[in-house]
Order: sequence, then structure tokens, then C-alpha cells
Amino acid sequence: MTDTKGRFLTGSTMGHIMRMTITGTAGITFVFIVDAINLFWISWLNDVRLIAAMGFSFSIQFFSVSVGIGLMIAATAMVSKAIGQGRLQKARKLATSIMIICGIVQSLVALIIIIFRHEFLAFMGPELETAKLAQRYLFISLFSLPIMAIGMAGSAILRAEGDGVRAMLVTLTPGAFAMLIDPILIVYFKLGLDGAAIGICISRFVMAFTALWFVIRHHNLLARPRVFRILRDVKPFLFVAGPTILTQLSTPVGNYFLTIVMASFGDSAVAAWAVVNRLTVLSFGGIFSLSGAIGGIFGQNFGAKEFDRLKTTYRDGLIFCIGYIILIWFALVLLNDIIIKTFNIDDFGADIIWTFTHFTPGSFIFTGMMFVACSVFNNSGKPLWSTGLNWARDGLFTLPSALLISGSYAASGVIYAQGIVAIVFGIIAVIWGLYYVLKLNQ
Repeated sequence: MTDTKGRFLTGSTMGHIMRMTITGTAGITFVFIVDAINLFWISWLNDVRLIAAMGFSFSIQFFSVSVGIGLMIAATAMVSKAIGQGRLQKARKLATSIMIICGIVQSLVALIIIIFRHEFLAFMGPELETAKLAQRYLFISLFSLPIMAIGMAGSAILRAEGDGVRAMLVTLTPGAFAMLIDPILIVYFKLGLDGAAIGICISRFVMAFTALWFVIRHHNLLARPRVFRILRDVKPFLFVAGPTILTQLSTPVGNYFLTIVMASFGDSAVAAWAVVNRLTVLSFGGIFSLSGAIGGIFGQNFGAKEFDRLKTTYRDGLIFCIGYIILIWFALVLLNDIIIKTFNIDDFGADIIWTFTHFTPGSFIFTGMMFVACSVFNNSGKPLWSTGLNWARDGLFTLPSALLISGSYAASGVIYAQGIVAIVFGIIAVIWGLYYVLKLNQ
């Protein structure tokens, strides 16, 4: 490890937020650019079933990725807290246990989805041929999920230490590799969806190797594995990871419900929905990165009992969130027609894209604020608060709102419903978070 003191304990909190978020955004955005390019190559095969199959698959893959994100958040919280306390050897041993536990957890998740993928898809109601395509895509890609868990855990450990650049490279390197091989697999070898799935598997191996290289060679942040140590760390890690995983799972549950409603409008609606899902993670990668980047800052300062810096970090996170999304909103409105043409979206799907580009960014300001509030909860010992907020939003209110509003606005009503619910819960979360940080150390 290069530092004997957490690097987030001094200096401008906004500077730390911008540095960590920008490097994180570069990495995560590049990954989703590759995913969007995959969708682009698939869309130009002129088969709406292939795009719809990727849409249905995304809703199920989202569960596994969300488990991984939950594990990452917990890893960042625990390792950054140990670093903030100056307990560097504990941080190394904990990082080792966490990486192994993450791999085991994701192995179980992959096994469950592979076994029950037919049932998960059938419940969403895809057409028969589309369902078969989605099942095959899931079967091929899910075997590499435990490998991805190692890469994601490594990235979280690097963020906890404050090395945003190398954490970025953990995602950027496999993304660059995938960008080169995916067109070859999908188009040149004419593998279609199979090629996209194989490309995902290969890129995940590259991601894991890159993460291990940086964590071990550059920071010496892994200790020799010990079974007794792993068993000792399972309970405290899962105590933190359990609520964060439950929190993260609320989003794919909400997305799963919305996909069911979209499916009632046919493959064209689901194809447009697949594009919307990719655009969401691509356009708002900075906000998704912010929630992870700010976690390490909260964690180190909470561990060091620097409560005034927690307050300024919370404030600066909200400011960054608002400014970033306003810029993205402007860009999406300008690019609306280009997006529709690029992905060969028909007239019915074009209405869905228009609703996304013109309405969703405004509502996402409140989603971003909720991310900031939940991050301070997760990294200061209150993860169940985040869990409650997210499940109330996605598990209780999303589906009824989508069913109600889609009755008047058809498929576009699904996006309106998602945004309205996000606004309501974003306001609740940001007020709750502000009250909490102001009360710390009083």
C-alpha cells in the first residue's frame, strides 16, 4: 500500500468527488459504450427479435450485476473504513476475504439464474422464438459471472484506497478488448447473440486479471488467503453486504416489472426498452459512478470521525449530481433523432425513445440525489435505511404506477411512471440524508 493515511481525509471534498467520479465514469461509460455497440451490431442484423431478446436478457442479467454492485459497495465501505482508521494490515486481510466471498456469492447467483432462466423469462411473456434466443444468451454469458465478481471486488478495493485511475482501468481495459473482438464474433463469424455472449465472457476474464494485477502489484492490498480468516470475515462482511445487495436488487426488480408491462405492447416496445436501458447506464454512468466513488470518501472520513468532512462531501455530491445531469439532458434532447436512426427503431419505439430523452433526465436528478443519500447511509452503519427507501420505490410503487399511467400513455407511460416515482422518493431521500449528516457528532 502506498499511503499510511487515507487520502480522502485531507484536501477538497469536491476535488476528491470530481477526481474519483470522472475516472470512474470513464471506466463505466466505456463498458456501456461497448454494450451499446453490441446492441448496434445486433440491431443491424434487421431482426427485432434479437434486440428484444437482449432486452429481456438485460432485465435478468441486471439481477446478477446488481448483486455485484451491492458487494462492491460493501467492500468499499469496509476496506475504506479500515484504511481511515489506519489499520492497514486489517485492510489487506479483509480485502482478500472479500474478494473470495464475492466470487462464491456470484457463483451461487449464476447457478440460480441458469437453472431458472426459463421460468424468469416466461413470466415476462416474450414471444416463443424471442424467449429461446434470450435463454441461450443467458446460458452462455452467466458462466463468467464469478470471474466478473473478482474484477468488481478488485475495483472496489482500489476505490477504497483512493486509486481512481487504476479502478477506471479495471473496466476500461476489458472494454477496449471487447470493442475489438465483438464485431468479429457477432458479424464476421456470424455468431449473432452467441458472439455477443462469448465476448462478454472473454472481457470478464480480462477484467479480473487487470484488477488482480493492480491490487497485488501496485498496492500490495491482498494478503495470503487463510480459510479461518475468510470464515471469520464472512459474517461481518455479509452483515454490511446483505442490506446493500437487497438495496441494489430493488432496481432490477423494478426494471423486471417494467419489462413485463412493456412486453404487453409487443417486441417493438421491448426493443426500444432495450435501447433505453443501455442509454440509461451509458448516459448516467457518472451518477452510477458517483454513488460508488463517494462511498470511499464517506467511509474513510466516517472511520476517522471527520464528521464535518462528511457534511461537505454530502453537499458537494448533490451539487455534482445536478450539474452533471443537466449537461446530459441537453445532449440527449439534441441526439434524439440520431439515436432512433442508429438503432433502427420503428415509429412505435420512437415515441418511447422521445419520452426517455426529454423526460427521464429531469427525474434522474432526484435518482442521483437518492444515490448520494444512500451512499452516506451505507458507509456510516445505516445500510437498512437505503434498503427500505429503494424497495419502497421499486418494489411497492413502480409496478402500480406503470400499470396506471400506461393505460393512458401506452408504452411511454412506463417511463413516465418510473420518473414520477423517482422524483417522489428522491425528495424523501435527500431530506432524510441531510437531516442525518447534520445530526452526526451532536
